[in-house]
Amino acid sequence: MGVDSLLLLGVNMKIRIDIGALSVEAELNDSPAARKVAEVLPIRAQCSTWGEEIYFTIPVDAELDDTAREEVEIGDLGYWPTGKAFCIFFGQTPMSSPGKIIPASAVNIIGRVIGDAMRFKEVMSESVVSLEAV
Repeated sequence: MGVDSLLLLGVNMKIRIDIGALSVEAELNDSPAARKVAEVLPIRAQCSTWGEEIYFTIPVDAELDDTAREEVEIGDLGYWPTGKAFCIFFGQTPMSSPGKIIPASAVNIIGRVIGDAMRFKEVMSESVVSLEAV
């Protein structure tokens, strides 16, 4: 079943995130921004960190939607409209306070890491990320 078929059925789509030696599976939800991300896969990009968040610009243009949050959880995948960026949250950002993970500004929640998102701490010095459907 192709990406379009899965998304038309409202089924979450599995992706693989590769950074350095780390390969992690995640799931995109059925939100409008997640569907736009799925349409442009595969993606290979230069990535940066902001605290314990990895982010990178992607060729997607989406507004904030019903999934938008100003506080996220470890393992959340977000789309940040301000920077047209895909975000992977795995700990505190510079704006966080104890017990709260705060992005730079609201992000659409587009999915979740499957398994231990804290493993991204191992690859914070890497500079290239790739995403692909699995």
